[in-house]
Amino acid sequence: MSTFDQREDSFEKRFVHDEELQFRAEARRNKLLGLWAAEKLGKTSAEAQAYAETLVVAEVAADADERVVAQIKKDFEAAGVNQSEHQIRRTMDEMLTKAKAEIKAGE
Repeated sequence: MSTFDQREDSFEKRFVHDEELQFRAEARRNKLLGLWAAEKLGKTSAEAQAYAETLVVAEVAADADERVVAQIKKDFEAAGVNQSEHQIRRTMDEMLTKAKAEIKAGE
């Protein structure tokens, strides 16, 4: 294997690793975001876990972020929770940062 082939293989492995970490971080973010939303919706602990899991499942969709935001916004509106889409997205970004930190820390 030439040096070029070794470098290419190394870059490919790094890319796969980075994509896997991003997927895990986004799934964890959705769970954290779901727990945050469930608290605002007044759900019990068991209901909150189930709600969060529905958002984790949404991560496999092509437009996952949009689906998650739309679902939370719809649920908030139905429950009379006053939370803007901007706030939901800002919290989503904060939860992604937290999720990445947790994954790096090995949690």
